Amino acid sequence: MIRRILPHPGLSLLLVIVWMLMVNDLSVGALVLGLVFGVVVPLATSRFWPGRPVLRFGPAMVGYIGVVLFDILVANFQVAWLILTRPNRDLQSHWLVIPLALRSPEAITTLAGTISLTPGTVSSDISSCGRALLVHAIDVSDPAAEVARIKLRYEARLLKVFA
Repeated sequence: MIRRILPHPGLSLLLVIVWMLMVNDLSVGALVLGLVFGVVVPLATSRFWPGRPVLRFGPAMVGYIGVVLFDILVANFQVAWLILTRPNRDLQSHWLVIPLALRSPEAITTLAGTISLTPGTVSSDISSCGRALLVHAIDVSDPAAEVARIKLRYEARLLKVFA
């Protein structure tokens, strides 16, 4: 019964949270409207999501979110330091090709979004076969080590989150 009303409970919760953040108001009316969006949007779009990804809500997801938030915080300071102290000609920007063990489109999108959220890197493209992600990094001295770091810090954790 609950699956018929809330076909994507995670999406519903996310929509309510995003709505409350967008309206920037903790009133009952804003919450009710957010709940309406949280129910109606997933119901209206559920037929476009035939194969829902299975997510593990628990230590794996909490760990992933913690690592991502920490990396975003640290990368902000690192990029600010690069901008303030190093001339452009001294930066060693590289295109990185990251081979993917992830197969789910949702997991790959999450990885690409995480990389783009972290200052200093941006996801650019995915290969036509879906087995590699093209990423630009602003300053990398060892491209192979950076690819290994992304795979270890993000992809390995996402493999645990997306069962």
